[in-house]
Amino acid sequence: MAGVESRAETRFISVPESCSLLGNGKRTMDLGNYRKTSSTTPGGGSICSQRSGANSKSVSLRITPHGNPPNNFLSASSAPRFSVSLTGGLASSGKAHLLSQQIWAEEINAKGGLLGRPVQLVYYDDQTNAATVPGIYAKLVDVDKVDLLMGAATNLIVAAMPLIIERKKLVMVLLALGSNAEFKYPRYFQSAPFGPDSRGVLSNNFFEVAKSLKPEPKTVALVGADAEFSNNVLVGARENAKKFGFKIVYDRAYPPATVDFTPIVRAIQATAPDVTLVASYPPDSVGIVRAATEIGLKTQLFGGAMVGMQYASLMQQLSDKLNRVVNYHLYVPSEKLNFPGIDQFLKTYQAQAKDAGIDPLGFYQPPFAYAAMQVLEQAIKATGSLDDDKLARYIHANAFNTIVGDVRFNELGEWATARMLLVQFQNVQGSGLDQYLSGHKQVVVYPPEYRDGELEAPFAK
Repeated sequence: MAGVESRAETRFISVPESCSLLGNGKRTMDLGNYRKTSSTTPGGGSICSQRSGANSKSVSLRITPHGNPPNNFLSASSAPRFSVSLTGGLASSGKAHLLSQQIWAEEINAKGGLLGRPVQLVYYDDQTNAATVPGIYAKLVDVDKVDLLMGAATNLIVAAMPLIIERKKLVMVLLALGSNAEFKYPRYFQSAPFGPDSRGVLSNNFFEVAKSLKPEPKTVALVGADAEFSNNVLVGARENAKKFGFKIVYDRAYPPATVDFTPIVRAIQATAPDVTLVASYPPDSVGIVRAATEIGLKTQLFGGAMVGMQYASLMQQLSDKLNRVVNYHLYVPSEKLNFPGIDQFLKTYQAQAKDAGIDPLGFYQPPFAYAAMQVLEQAIKATGSLDDDKLARYIHANAFNTIVGDVRFNELGEWATARMLLVQFQNVQGSGLDQYLSGHKQVVVYPPEYRDGELEAPFAK
C-alpha cells in the first residue's frame, strides 16, 4: 500500500471490525465478549486497553501522520503488525518480547518516529495456538490492509506462511526454528541467531559439547514434543547423531498435552544413554527436568533444546534442580557478549518489567525482539520505503548494527553466521533471581569464542 497520502487527518488503521471513531478522538470496538479502547498519547503513541472474560488481547503497529505529510511520504496505513502469544504456554516469552518492541517504539517516537510519523503498536493474541494464526494474518492483510508483517515467537508462524507467501508480504519473525526451510520464501526474516543450519544447530552444539567429555560418549537419547519446533530439532539431531558417530538408543516424540513425564524419563533411563537431548516447550520442560532429577537420570549430559529454561518464572520454579542442565540460550550476561547498547536496553527493560509483572531478567527474547525492530527501522530509513520487495532486497544485501551485534541475513532469512549459545546452570542456590544478574549461574560452554567457564559432568550427582 505504498501510495501517497495527502489527507490532513490522522488515520488509524488495522483496528478490528465494529470499530468507530468517537468525537473525543478515541476508538472503541465490540468483539463479542470484550471492549477495547485506543487513544493517542501526547508522544504520538497509542494506549490500547480492554476488558475481557476470555483473557485475550489484540494490537498492531501503526505509523500515523500529523498534519499534511509531504508528497514523498508513504500511506498513513503503512506499518508492521503482528500476532503475539499473551496467553497459553508461550505467554511468558510473548509478553517479554512485546515489552521490548514497546521500548523501541517509545524511543523511536521520542526521536520523531519513522518517516516523520509516530509509531503505534497494536497486536493480536494468538493464544499460543497455531489454529488461530492463519485467521489473524488473514485479517491483518485482507481487512486491516497492512503493509508490513511481524511474526510472533516460535514456529506458530508456519501456519500463516502460505497466506503470507500468496500475498507476497515481508515478514520479520522472532525465534522460529527452520520455519522457512521448506518454503524458501525470499521475504521471510528471522531474528534469532540459529544460522544457516537452523534445524541442526541446537543438536550440533549439544553434540560438540558432548564430544568434549571423557570418556567420549557413544549413545544418545532423543526426546521431544510432537510439535513443529521440537520435530525440527529432532530431525536435525538424527542427522547430527550420524555425523558425530552416536548410536541413538531412544527416539520418541510425546503428545504436546503430556503432563506426566515420569514414564518417559524411566523409559530413557532403561536405555542407559550417555547423553540425552530434549526438545521441549515450556510446560513440558519443567516436567521433564523435575522427573529427571527426581528419578536421578544417569546421563553425562542433559538438555540441549528446552524452551522455557530461559524464563525467569520457570527458573524460579525449578530452583537448584537446574544445576548441570545444559541448554541453548540467545544471550546471558558475560564480558564476551557485552555488545554496544545491550546494557542500556536491559536496564530499561528490567525497570519496566518489574512493574509489569513479566520476565524480570529479559535475557532471552527481549534483546532479539528489540534488534528485529532495529533491523526494520534501519531498512525503512535507508530505503525511504515500506514496499515489501524493496525492504526485503535491502535486508538481504546489508548488515545491521543492533544491540545483539552486527546481523546479516542469508537467502533464507536466517542469520548468515550462527551464534547460538549453550549454557550450563551451575551452583544455583534457591529460587532468587538476583543470583542470575551477578552470580555467573549460567556459564557459557559453547561456542568456544564465547565460553566463560568449564563444563560440569555428569548430570546426575
